[in-house]
Amino acid sequence: MTTPIPPSAAEQIAAPAASELKKTALNATHRALKAKMVDFGGWDMPVEYPGPGGGLMAEHLAVRTGVGLFDVSHMGEIQFRGPGALAAVQHITMNDASRLKDGQAHYSALLTPEGTFVDDILVHRLSPNDYLLVVNAGTKDKDYAWIRRQVGSFPSIHISDYSAYYSQLAVQGPRALETLKKLTQTDLAAIKNYWFTFGTVAGVANVLIARTGYSGEDGFEVYLAADEATTTKVWEELLRAGAEFGIRPCGLGARNTLRLEAGMALYGHEISDTINVFEANLDHWLKLDNAEKGEFIGRKALAGIRAAGGPARKLIALEMVERGIARDGYSVLSLDGSSIGAITSGSPAPFLKTNIAFALVPSAVAQSGEDVLVQVRPTQTARAKQVRAPFYKRPKP
Repeated sequence: MTTPIPPSAAEQIAAPAASELKKTALNATHRALKAKMVDFGGWDMPVEYPGPGGGLMAEHLAVRTGVGLFDVSHMGEIQFRGPGALAAVQHITMNDASRLKDGQAHYSALLTPEGTFVDDILVHRLSPNDYLLVVNAGTKDKDYAWIRRQVGSFPSIHISDYSAYYSQLAVQGPRALETLKKLTQTDLAAIKNYWFTFGTVAGVANVLIARTGYSGEDGFEVYLAADEATTTKVWEELLRAGAEFGIRPCGLGARNTLRLEAGMALYGHEISDTINVFEANLDHWLKLDNAEKGEFIGRKALAGIRAAGGPARKLIALEMVERGIARDGYSVLSLDGSSIGAITSGSPAPFLKTNIAFALVPSAVAQSGEDVLVQVRPTQTARAKQVRAPFYKRPKP
């Protein structure tokens, strides 16, 4: 497989001044749509698109019942090339990239030596000697610097930050396939979950089409050249293609409520450089004992935690049973009023019509399954019950 965007495309993109917010190729489009814009990790990004029948709630429900379109071009893309690429990826990530086949992706993470998170990422195998890592926008520069320090001197490898070359659009929802297939001859149904291919979309060639996403629904993420004309064309064609299914442009607000309903972690909340893999309940993707994986950053610390009986605290999923919304950072208390932890993410769940949250608490509390209290105001608490994550699972076809 080939690199989806030729390096020459990046030469036409000027880096913004340090004092300016970064802008995606669709910034003018978002403003023309009267989107509410916010500073998100140094990027000028839409949080929602207000208007008659619009807003976060409508965007969230469009993705759950039809289709939504997100501009996620702020995400970072770091490419590893050369005979040493796999060894480098294996050294800095927790999942086993040797199991990937050409055209396959998986969830993974960059870890500190303590087994906590530098960032969570997606790893795509383009070929045996070519891997594309997609990282979070707010941590991209930190991630790239970390990667260069850890494996930049590894032999037979070339590591490049190609983030400026890409626009990334996410088409998410049960009608995502029907929407996208109007614009491509690629057999989308043949792309399995967490696989990708290359094709032409809306007349734009050499587009990476991945069946991935961050919404809990079926969907596709398309990577294309990060110039305004090309990106705007594909965005507008997708909106036209999805019109019959009630497509909506969606902002960061709906992206957050969707991922929370789907039980997905957010960096700086459920995962961080102070939260380890076991605490975050992400050890399903942790390969401690694979002979093919071998040693990697964080392995020794995590093996030690496991050998000692597990972490002292764990992430739990909560549903409010009394009136109140558990917001990020709110205190969590036992039923006797003792402080035991904090909410990492919390909000109303628009599709489920309840209030949900994640919280980090002592492992004994997590194991007990007991109800807790959330301090929703300085002098008021509301009861919450522990439930299984994810809160929402999409129906099987």
